[in-house]
Amino acid sequence: MLLRSFSKRCFCTAINPRPWLFVGLGNPGDKYKGTRHNVGFELIDAFAASQGIPMESVFFKATFGKGLVNGVPVFLAKPQTYMNLSGESFHDDMDLPCGVLRLHPKGNHGRHNGLKSVIYHFRGNREFPRLRIGIGKPPGQMDPKAFLLQKFNATARERIDAALQEGVDALKQVLSKGLTESARCFNTEQKYKHLRLQTMPV
Repeated sequence: MLLRSFSKRCFCTAINPRPWLFVGLGNPGDKYKGTRHNVGFELIDAFAASQGIPMESVFFKATFGKGLVNGVPVFLAKPQTYMNLSGESFHDDMDLPCGVLRLHPKGNHGRHNGLKSVIYHFRGNREFPRLRIGIGKPPGQMDPKAFLLQKFNATARERIDAALQEGVDALKQVLSKGLTESARCFNTEQKYKHLRLQTMPV
């Protein structure tokens, strides 16, 4: 999830660009590391590592990091409230094939409880961009909750690791080219990715 600016009083110019807040959704605690539910956290960690941004501060029920990326102020956050309460402080998406991403300027919650919470705490405002990270659908009659809390098998892990790098690149594009142009180019690149992945069973 990508949020723009913090204060209307901020005087923003080409010399002083508006800051971005990138928020990854997930669950805190070691038991959730490496699970499908936490790819949002993983993307924030990957972006922070790529830019040398330490994630050491804790504010507003979230772990925070801050830095400059090509002169643009960037804040990174991982809410520590558990997924369904994320609005108190990137999200996984079972509607997308594993490893496929989409960048959208706005949208509905799509039955995603973390986004429902964010929208609720924004007083119903859905006008915030989001980067969706596909984790695939549960097989057969498997309980979706159990599926979300499973770790990835080797093939899926490979897809997700590649998707995380693509996600990092997408965030860099957003900062350098803006959201509209970045979304157009990125989504075009991702459009047929699932067809290439069909030969790699998860």
